[in-house]
Amino acid sequence: MQLNDLKKIKTAGRKKTIGRGGKRGTYSGKGIKGQKARAGHRMRPELRDIIKKLHKKRGFGIHRADSVRSDRKTYTPVSVGSLERFSSGAEVTPKILVAEGVISGRKGRRAPVKILHSGKLTKKLLVSGCSVSAGARKAIEAAGGTIKS
Repeated sequence: MQLNDLKKIKTAGRKKTIGRGGKRGTYSGKGIKGQKARAGHRMRPELRDIIKKLHKKRGFGIHRADSVRSDRKTYTPVSVGSLERFSSGAEVTPKILVAEGVISGRKGRRAPVKILHSGKLTKKLLVSGCSVSAGARKAIEAAGGTIKS
């Protein structure tokens, strides 16, 4: 046996690649140009930008009313038409609306219920524990129902 006859017991797992990426072509799997294609690139964390702009965003946009008018009540809307599923003479309360599936349980617990006028009502109902709009009040009373505050 000669030294040149000896074989390696453990072979190297992968061939070393050269600076531009070896077998990965010209762009080394980094695409073409841009900040991310450069050597030593480091993108600023997105969360940092969000945190820096928080003070500018506070008090503006879709949730502005939450901070400007914190005393304002928000209601879970229920249409008069959705009360048609109840039998004539039935009592309608927020708990019953949740049980019947007219409103979801989470919404019913969080905000008070307000009945709005949209749709038709032909059954006599007793509504209690709910706020009622003027149009809905007319529709319920026209059908022979009563509203208890």
